[in-house]
Amino acid sequence: MEGLLVAVIGILLAVIIVLWIKIYLLQKGAQEICDAFVERLATDTNTLIDISTRDKYMLKLADVINEQLRLLRKQRHKYLNGDRELKEAVTNISHDLRTPLTAICGYMDLLESEEKSETVTRYLSLISNRTEALKQLTEELFRYSVILSTQEEMDMEMVHVNGVLEESIASFYGVLKGRGITPVIRLTEKRIERQLNKEALSRVFSNILNNALKYSDGDLEIILQADGTVIFSNSARNLNEVQVGKLFDRFFTVEAARNSNGLGLSIAKTLVEHMGGRVTAQLLEQRLSIMIEFIEVN
Repeated sequence: MEGLLVAVIGILLAVIIVLWIKIYLLQKGAQEICDAFVERLATDTNTLIDISTRDKYMLKLADVINEQLRLLRKQRHKYLNGDRELKEAVTNISHDLRTPLTAICGYMDLLESEEKSETVTRYLSLISNRTEALKQLTEELFRYSVILSTQEEMDMEMVHVNGVLEESIASFYGVLKGRGITPVIRLTEKRIERQLNKEALSRVFSNILNNALKYSDGDLEIILQADGTVIFSNSARNLNEVQVGKLFDRFFTVEAARNSNGLGLSIAKTLVEHMGGRVTAQLLEQRLSIMIEFIEVN
């Protein structure tokens, strides 16, 4: 009887060991699939998932995932090729539009020197304003498409944010004063340095200052905090929260500011994010604030 009990215990132990080994191999296979799947998604490679275990269920799972990876890779290449072709098309179209627009502006200038009635003068003024707006939109579209197509070539270096911001403010100071806007400037004395592209950062500040010229009700406050956050804020009674939420959308035009083309802030957002930063906008008590944050490199 005692021998039979020992035999049963031995069999149970053997079964437990076999099951434990089976579970271990399944766990190992699942972990290998998980690690390989993450790696394949992160890199553009044709290498498929391969596992060490020969369990038929794990092998079937790996085969199914490999098939989905093939489809995903195919779709990804299709998307990248289409995206590249679209960028090139936008660049070419915007470039082609510049020539006839320049000619139209030239003929408009010639018409200004001709004798004309009051009605014709008024119509020509409207046409001239709309033509200038279209010209600005075309220029911004061209610049935007160029920025999108050259993002990967952006050179990064340690940039003195304080200095770039001061230069941008100085270049706009005369225009702001001409619009009756005296900016309130609060810049930290701490030297703020970030790994950025200096030209791109200057473009970001310029586009946001241009936005202030369009939307400000006569005031502007510029703050550079000790943590490196840059804040542009101004009164904007004609804006609402829905419009502010779309300020960074491409081609969005605020009804109260029809001369705006919506590309300036979209370009700023694209550049900031490409440099690893974040730009947001909020409306609080009819005051628009645009905040830029860049990660500090230790």
